[in-house]
Amino acid sequence: MGQIEEANMSYGDVLTYHREVLVSRLRSIQCILDNLSACGFVCEEDVEIVQQTATKTDQVRKILDLVQCKGEEACEYFIYIIYKVCDAYIDLQPWLKEINYNPSNDVAVMEVVNTDPISRYSEKLRHEMSRDTCFIMSYGQREETRLEELYTDTLMELLNDCNESLGFLESLDQLLGDNAVFNPEGETIFVMGDAGVGKSILLQKLQNLWSKKGLQTDAIFFFKFRCRMFRIFKDTEQISLRDLLFKYNCYPDHDPDNEVFDYILRFPEKVVFTFDGYDEIQEDLDMINVPEVVSPEDKTHPLQLLISLLCGKLLKGSQKVLTARTGVELQSRVIRKKVALRGFSPAHLKTYINLHFKEQEHRELVSVQLDASPHLCGLCSTPLFCWIVLKSFRHLHTMHDSFYLPETCITLTDIFLLLSEVFLSHSASSAPSLLKKSTRCASETFRRGLRPLAAFAKLALQGMERGSFICSQEEITECGLTEEDLTLGFLRPVSEYDTSGGPATFEFLHITLQSFLAAFALVLDQQDAANSILKFFTECSRKRQPSCLPFDFCINASKPSEKKPFDTYEHLQFTNLFLSGLLSKAHASLIEHLVSPVFLKKKRALLKSYLSTSVKSHLHGLPSYNGEEGKKVHVLPNFLWMLRCIFETGSKDIAQMTAKGITAGLIKLGYCNVFSGDCTALNFVLQHRQKLLGLDMDNNNISDYGVKQLRPSFCKMTVVRLCVNQLSDSSIEVLAEELCKHKVVEVLGMWGNGIGDEGADAFAEALRHHPSLTNLSLSANVITSKGGKCLAEALKENSVLRIFWLVQNEMTDDAAPHLAELVRANTGLSHLWLINNQFTVDGIKHLAEALAHNTALKEICVKGNQLSEEEQKEFVAEKRLRFH
Repeated sequence: MGQIEEANMSYGDVLTYHREVLVSRLRSIQCILDNLSACGFVCEEDVEIVQQTATKTDQVRKILDLVQCKGEEACEYFIYIIYKVCDAYIDLQPWLKEINYNPSNDVAVMEVVNTDPISRYSEKLRHEMSRDTCFIMSYGQREETRLEELYTDTLMELLNDCNESLGFLESLDQLLGDNAVFNPEGETIFVMGDAGVGKSILLQKLQNLWSKKGLQTDAIFFFKFRCRMFRIFKDTEQISLRDLLFKYNCYPDHDPDNEVFDYILRFPEKVVFTFDGYDEIQEDLDMINVPEVVSPEDKTHPLQLLISLLCGKLLKGSQKVLTARTGVELQSRVIRKKVALRGFSPAHLKTYINLHFKEQEHRELVSVQLDASPHLCGLCSTPLFCWIVLKSFRHLHTMHDSFYLPETCITLTDIFLLLSEVFLSHSASSAPSLLKKSTRCASETFRRGLRPLAAFAKLALQGMERGSFICSQEEITECGLTEEDLTLGFLRPVSEYDTSGGPATFEFLHITLQSFLAAFALVLDQQDAANSILKFFTECSRKRQPSCLPFDFCINASKPSEKKPFDTYEHLQFTNLFLSGLLSKAHASLIEHLVSPVFLKKKRALLKSYLSTSVKSHLHGLPSYNGEEGKKVHVLPNFLWMLRCIFETGSKDIAQMTAKGITAGLIKLGYCNVFSGDCTALNFVLQHRQKLLGLDMDNNNISDYGVKQLRPSFCKMTVVRLCVNQLSDSSIEVLAEELCKHKVVEVLGMWGNGIGDEGADAFAEALRHHPSLTNLSLSANVITSKGGKCLAEALKENSVLRIFWLVQNEMTDDAAPHLAELVRANTGLSHLWLINNQFTVDGIKHLAEALAHNTALKEICVKGNQLSEEEQKEFVAEKRLRFH
């Protein structure tokens, strides 16, 4: 017999003693009846009697009466059903612990089939989500690729509420866990990242993990939404929370009593939501002018339901994962934790290449070509751009006699031209003979595909102008596109937005592709005035406040705010960037096959004039201030987009003018979302500067690829600050080489990277006799005693360095004697910070004894090491040894 609270109490007695607990907490009776019937404890007539009883509590009483009449085995089997189907009977799990229930051997062999509506719906959700997420559909509709065959993790950086790094997420299945939670009261995990960095595919992988029970969560319901779907609803449309959940995911079967929805309302912590692309509906939320929703039964506009879910007004306690592009801010009170996607690391990129190409020959060929171009590698750290490059390589290499990635500095415009060439080559009129490869001629492919290309471009521009990312069949037809054109790959259907069986809707493969095609439309247009190409530049230059989720906006304002369709405008900035690239001289030979050279010349002149004027105006208006390093200027975010556009034009004249206009001695680009591909654009301008310059690029994402791209400009830099930029030892090798070569750097900040001991060793050689470097931070770089020893040995021969920070590394007492020798050498070092390492009292003794032989050091900070307060008192006489 199984164990219960009292050895002498029978199972029938247990049911009698706890009858009211069972009556009040047992809600789902269908699973109980199904299993009792299947095992022969009740007959069909018994089931009908129970079902005909008026109330749920009376039905439970009838069941208890029936099983108690059937004997001990029936009574225990009744308890065993509750034990086995724990999700459905979650209210009674504490009761099972209270009576200390463990199944007997006899009942444990009896089968329990879970027919509960809640469990059935959970399994249905898992099944449908597994089916919907097992193939990668984000990047093309012509071929299907299994998610598990191509998905590669990216760098997932955990941030605190001040956007400071908390390290990296080791694996995606831990995303919902408690690590790096800075606000336990918050319910939203905020995932941010640049265009194409993999936010949508990350959510798809997350959903797929949950469907296979591979996610670290006990949630049994998972509802996924793309934020742009909320744009298809009419202003007057109203739906309930029940409609939002079930009509746009899947509907619960066999649930006449609405037990599933009731369960969700009672246990919201068992629910996970994902909302993809919040930035795409930001401006729509400014228009909300209806009372907030607090009742799950009320009907309201779907956008209001979204806000109420995110605020916790509805289903408080549920878990939400919300994605948005970098720069969109949410109020900290709703955020549980933040994750910033940083793209592929070199190891991730290698994995992705290996998954793309099964043939070793192709792997090696692509790897060699990428390694030859740090800029292209930098672009390929963005998964979308990498996918385009690799897809284009495979397709064009298959079609033509030979195809190699461009050896010159490839731009984003080049990448999207490659993608368009691939898509246009799908056309029957462009396809070569299958029996013989052809010689590649991009201009001929574009000339033959001009009609559909122009139509897709027109459709993209119309969407940009009205701030829409979804197009109807009617709009597609009006632009002159045919059914055959839709197979090229530019568009994909999005039927999940419509549950009424209406006409299909479509969206572009990626919003950045829509931006590219909109730019193409501006170039091809020969009807509107030439200056119409500047429409989005004008829109993006408007002064506006940073975007923030309007959780505290005045719902009942007497006058709704004027709608700003371009309030979220990164897609417009990309359109400007692609316009600059398409009108560059580098692409003249291609574009002149598609549009009148006279129009092109006029548009090119207008663009060059606008960029020149805008750069002058922007540089003149930048805020500047004086600091220790001289006059500093902190650039505004729009300056980075200007640099990107200038690089896409390839205009040496504009680059020279921009370099000349930077009059400050130090440019501050901290927290400007600079990624590795931007470093080539920055170098494109800085290489024309004559004077020396300081560059502060702390807290960005330039990575090792970016450092390699900046190499030509290091000869001009007096200040190099690259803290928290995902750098490794390979970056330090480049920097060390440049330090030895040019010897002009005075301040070098490297805090918060991962250079390790190899990087420290490389740096040590550069520091040994450096004549100008006075300040250096290598804090938070995973440097152990081995690296500390190398640095200490080298610095004994450096008489210039004054401030040296090795905070938050992993040095132990093994490094202490070598650091003590550095102190004894009395080189002129004035500040040595060893905070948060692993020194004990024995290691600190070495430093204290060495200080007696040093006259220059003002302080050695050793706070946060492994000394007790009592041990710290041993050094109270040495005032320069600081523990606080």
